[in-house]
Amino acid sequence: MIPGIGRFSFLDDIITFAMAMKKIGILYHPLKEATHTLSKKVENFLVARKLSVWVGSAWEWEKQKERVGDTDLIISVGGDGTILRAAQVAIPTGTPITGVNMGRFGFMTELTVDEVIEKLPALIAGEGYIDERYLVEADFCPADTQTEKPQTFYALNDAVVARGAAVRLIHVETTIDGARFTTYQADGVIAATATGSTSYALAAGGPILYPQAKEFLLVPINPHLGTGFPMVLDRQTVVQLHVVSTTPAILSVDGHINVPLFTGARVTVKHSSKTVRFLRIHPETSFYATLEQKLKGKP
Repeated sequence: MIPGIGRFSFLDDIITFAMAMKKIGILYHPLKEATHTLSKKVENFLVARKLSVWVGSAWEWEKQKERVGDTDLIISVGGDGTILRAAQVAIPTGTPITGVNMGRFGFMTELTVDEVIEKLPALIAGEGYIDERYLVEADFCPADTQTEKPQTFYALNDAVVARGAAVRLIHVETTIDGARFTTYQADGVIAATATGSTSYALAAGGPILYPQAKEFLLVPINPHLGTGFPMVLDRQTVVQLHVVSTTPAILSVDGHINVPLFTGARVTVKHSSKTVRFLRIHPETSFYATLEQKLKGKP
């Protein structure tokens, strides 16, 4: 893996790179033909420069985790949804990700389709800098611990406890740092990172955090009674979400990992020590200067 050396600009979480790469992974959106075509073009470009390359579907991220090993960089070809899956591949090893935007919003992507080949030589030569994003960690404890095992999940955007197929409110008893806070009667509760603050949490009425912020959000979804306001929580805060209603619910992690929750299930959410690292090549620009354009789906 390529180590970070020094700091970039005034941001504590931006780290420069200065070492050429040898092994690249390419993860693509499998349902879009254009991503297949571009992935093949990128693969041929890299192989011609004597790099070791592997290619796979981002939707098969569990399988791809076995291949990441000593990979120096993952190139994600798709949109933000593809990056969320690529993140699951990258988390265990800390492998950096560079995203190519073939989706709509592209909050996390770095390159457009037209500039991929132009920018790749600089990236594989070790130029650019690391943009480090913080995760939330969701520890799931099932209601029936005799037949199901506890699991830990990592979310780049959000971990959501929400109602399942039935159109009924769920009741989620919530404690913060061990003290009872409230019982949400709502469609669900979102625990979102700063990165995820511009996603589902924003649609549910949450605030926007600066992307490198270590704080996380707790945002109820369509609350009926009681505490209905979103909260910004310190990174040392621990939240426990306890499903106390009989209505079936789910734990959804970054929108693509979904676990059924039954009465008595508990999900403990906290700031994670793990991060996702994005390798960027464009000069750092103001997050706020481009925020409105991004929210309108403009590149």
